[in-house]
Amino acid sequence: MEILKKPIKENCVWKVSDFKNENEWTYEFSEDEILELENAASQIIKKNLAPTSFSKKDFELNKLENVLSDQLDILQKGRGFIRLRGLQPKKYDELTLQTIYWGICSHFGSGIPQNSKGELMSGVKDYGDKLKSDNPYREGIRLHRTTNKIDAHTDSCDHVALLCVQRAKEGGESGVISALALYNEILKNKPEYLEPLCRGFYIDLIGKGKTEKELSSHPIPVFSYYGGKMCSRFNKVQIELGAEKHSGGLDDLSQEAIEYVQHLTEKDEFHLKMMLEEGDIQILNNRVTYHTRTKIVDHECPTKKRLLYRVWLNAPKPRPMDPNFANQLNTGQRGGVTKRIN
Repeated sequence: MEILKKPIKENCVWKVSDFKNENEWTYEFSEDEILELENAASQIIKKNLAPTSFSKKDFELNKLENVLSDQLDILQKGRGFIRLRGLQPKKYDELTLQTIYWGICSHFGSGIPQNSKGELMSGVKDYGDKLKSDNPYREGIRLHRTTNKIDAHTDSCDHVALLCVQRAKEGGESGVISALALYNEILKNKPEYLEPLCRGFYIDLIGKGKTEKELSSHPIPVFSYYGGKMCSRFNKVQIELGAEKHSGGLDDLSQEAIEYVQHLTEKDEFHLKMMLEEGDIQILNNRVTYHTRTKIVDHECPTKKRLLYRVWLNAPKPRPMDPNFANQLNTGQRGGVTKRIN
């Protein structure tokens, strides 16, 4: 375990004050570019290739090829998050919309399974799962299936993409945080917390393991320095549940450390907020950012309920990662969720 003792200086280290307005992190497709996406999707559909079954080479783009390549660079070498705007979901049937979306995603990596059904694209919506407590994780229910607020966390993939198909009646605002900016803050103010955070914790996989109830097979650091680069993985409740099941709970220093990380994620100077409008695609580099969501008040009518499509991607050129850090779901380095349910 190596603990970096100097501040990280990279483009993915930022504070909210570094951005004057949302245009700096939003790319809006032109009419010609939308037409190009529609034509590429039409060719895929003619070949009877289902969404999630094709790759970048099948989804032929001309002008947009360079645009998406530049956006990928921003994800991997720049600030670590982007928003693509300009699609109009109501203009398309479900097949066309999903084909366009998967085609765009194919330029940012290759899809990996994100749940126990083995899905490569899933609907983020309220599934009406019955909760017996105020902590769905205790019941193995992942929060994106509910209307609950979701605190700062990472997903177990290089990049996570979300396409907003329908907004909620109220709420559902998205937040992004530079994980490495938090590292610098901890190094400056609470360096004693770095030892437990870099040593790592057994994580409760909340149904994402090979079995329904499973912990990570080894401790996973919140901050992992390897190959000259820092990566982060954080979810406070999963760390706490994992420790509870593995050893009866966290020691005092570890508890203080993760509470401090959580505290920093909630500070306005680090927490960039954005509302995803219908047609917006948000893509995040999970190794250098955390993301959040505010509580949702949804429409009563089932056809009007909030819906986003989510895709987990492994990057074409992944950030250097310690092999143990990269194995977050007991499925090997950068492995997806084990399929258990047909």
